[in-house]
Amino acid sequence: MTTCWYEGPLAAFDTETTGVDVETDRIVSAAVVVQDAPGIRPRVSRWLVNPGVPVPAEATAVHGLTEEHLQRNGRWPAPVMFEIAEALAEQAQAGRPVVVMNAPFDLTLFDRELRRHRASALSRWFESAPLFVLDPRVLDKHLDRYRKGRRTLTDLCAHYGVALEGAHDAAADAVAALEVTRAVGRRFASRLERLAPGELHTLQAVWHAAQARGLQAWFARSGVEESVDPAWPLRPDLPAAA
Repeated sequence: MTTCWYEGPLAAFDTETTGVDVETDRIVSAAVVVQDAPGIRPRVSRWLVNPGVPVPAEATAVHGLTEEHLQRNGRWPAPVMFEIAEALAEQAQAGRPVVVMNAPFDLTLFDRELRRHRASALSRWFESAPLFVLDPRVLDKHLDRYRKGRRTLTDLCAHYGVALEGAHDAAADAVAALEVTRAVGRRFASRLERLAPGELHTLQAVWHAAQARGLQAWFARSGVEESVDPAWPLRPDLPAAA
């Protein structure tokens, strides 16, 4: 019998950044973790980046990385972005799904960093083998849509009984997101176990778009002037200014 995806090999990717704007903010640390089977210690690759721009105090308050520390210990972005892209391409080649919590944030910001420092779009790295993404936020929201409350990584860890040690460290968050995704798979096994990662990737794009429309409608009713991007797992380029 074939092992279903949530009991098989998974990888996860996470970043810490200078802020929350995917178009202008920068990566200050990143991690890719690979776990060959549940319960096995994951292999962790970490990167620390000197972003070459100021690191706001609000960002440091979240992840604890100061501008001074990054200037002293971080590497230049260009080689780091190349190495991260290589690490993700390696997962795609191996057919290993990659867990990315709130994928449109991390993957879009990473795509913009690749364009900025390597003149290369993220999609170029997956021309020979597609990247199958698992986003625990999208999965949980679709499978348990009427549950009240927030759905941050901390909230999902509490809900699914996953230990989160050292939150807002890229490697710790990546491992926790991976464990939450396995837990979601097990809890909703009857709805997920027959789906291959490629099918699930396609479905999550549909589910995320529906979730975005729902949030947009809620914003409209509440008088909130904010637009919600339906694209998943990567937001398209902004149109160039005329």
